[in-house]
Amino acid sequence: MSNRVFQGIIHQTKEAINRTVGVIDESMTVIACSNLTRIGEPATMLTPDNFMTQDPMVIGGYTYKAFGSRPHSEYVLFVEGTDEQAVNYAALLTVSLSGIKQYYDEKYDRGNFIKNVILDNILPGDIYLKARELRFNSDVSRVVLLVRTTAKNEISAFDVLQNLFPDKNKDFVININETDIALIKETPVGVESKDLEKLARSIVDTLSSEFYTQATVGIGTAVEGIRDLATSFKEAQVALEVGKVFDTEKAIVNYDHLGVARLIYQLPTTLCEMFLREVFKRGSIDSLDHETLFTIQKFFENNLNVSETSRKLFVHRNTLVYRLEKIKRLTGLDLREFDDAIIFKVALMVKKYLSSNPVKY
Repeated sequence: MSNRVFQGIIHQTKEAINRTVGVIDESMTVIACSNLTRIGEPATMLTPDNFMTQDPMVIGGYTYKAFGSRPHSEYVLFVEGTDEQAVNYAALLTVSLSGIKQYYDEKYDRGNFIKNVILDNILPGDIYLKARELRFNSDVSRVVLLVRTTAKNEISAFDVLQNLFPDKNKDFVININETDIALIKETPVGVESKDLEKLARSIVDTLSSEFYTQATVGIGTAVEGIRDLATSFKEAQVALEVGKVFDTEKAIVNYDHLGVARLIYQLPTTLCEMFLREVFKRGSIDSLDHETLFTIQKFFENNLNVSETSRKLFVHRNTLVYRLEKIKRLTGLDLREFDDAIIFKVALMVKKYLSSNPVKY
C-alpha cells in the first residue's frame, strides 16, 4: 500500500520540483520514484545506519532523509542535488509522506481490525490492546447493519456506502463477501429501533432509486463497547436469514422485531417436525388447499374478526364461517378460538421454516 501512496504523491510533485525524487525501503530497494525506470533498483549507496538518523545526508550527488512511524525510520527519501533547495525539498516531502502514510495505515488497519472483531477472528484479550494502539474509541455505542445486495449491478454498493458514510473515524464500511457489506455505525446512546430502520430505509432507497441495485438490510442491536460488535453482527445476519424465511417481502429486518420467528429459527428441525405431528393429529397441514390457506392468512391479518375478514375477501359472512368449519374438521383446530389460532399460526411458521432450510449462524 505504501508503494502506491508514495508513488502517487511523487508523481504529483514531479513537475513542480523538476528533480528526480524517490523513496527507498528497509530492503534497500527503490519502491517509488519520479523516474519510473529506477523503481526496483537496489540502493547500494545506503547502509542500515542511514535509517537511524533524522538529519539530511548527502551521498553521491543526492540528498537523503530518513522518515517513518516506528522508533527507527522505515524509509529514506532522496532528492537529486546537494544544494540547500534539495535539503528543503527533502524536509517538506518527508513530512508530507509521513502524514499520508500514517493516515492510510490507520484507515486500513482500523478497517481490518473492525472486520476481525465482528468476524470473531481476534482474541478477546487482544481487542482492547489493539484498540488503544489504533487510538480507536471503544466505549461508544455502535450498531451493525448488514446490507445484502440481491441483484448484481455495475455500480459497487461498497463504494456507494462509503460515500454515504464518509466519516472514517466514526463509521466503518466493511466488505464481507461479494453480496454482504457490513456498516458499523456509531449511534447516540439510547438510539431507538425506528431511527435505525429509518437509516436502513435511506440506504435501500438510495441503492434502488439512484443506482438500480436491490438490497435488503438486517439490523443488529446497538451495543456498548467494541467486544459486543460481533454479537450485533451475528444478530444482523440472523435478521436477514429469518426475514428471508418469514418476511420475504420486507427489505428491512430488525433483529429486535423478529418475535416468534426468532424463536422458531433457533429450534432443531426434529423438534419442529414433532410439533407439527402433534398439532395436526387429525389431518396434515398439507391437506389444506391454496384458497383455504389464503383465507387463514386474511383471518389472522384481521385479528380473527369474521365480519371484517369476509368484507376484505369480498365473500358472504356465512361463506367464511363455512370455510372455518371446514378447517376445524380437517385439522381439529377452531381458528375462532384464540388458543387454537395461536397454535395454528405458529404451526404455519414452523412449516414455512422447515420448507426453507435456512442457513444458521
